[in-house]
Amino acid sequence: MGIYQVFIYLQLLDLLTTLLGFRLGAAEASPFIRLMMHAGPATAVIASKVLALGIGALCVYVNKSHVVRWISYWYGGLVIWNLMVMLTAPGHMGG
Repeated sequence: MGIYQVFIYLQLLDLLTTLLGFRLGAAEASPFIRLMMHAGPATAVIASKVLALGIGALCVYVNKSHVVRWISYWYGGLVIWNLMVMLTAPGHMGG
């Protein structure tokens, strides 16, 4: 699977795990997204994903695929972080 596909999948997973985390009572840790939360949690997270995909597209355009690769590691860790936060969220459904 290409690094660009992995990057896009990780963006989708981050979006979904963040929105689910919000439903379970988790708070947003990113100051950037917290600034945009006045427009609504889903809107803020979707806007950040559009921005991330735009930056990824810019990296492809200027032939900096190594940046997309490194950012993908970051987002992989972020998705794992989101899952851990959901497990400890006040509204956690598992017990």
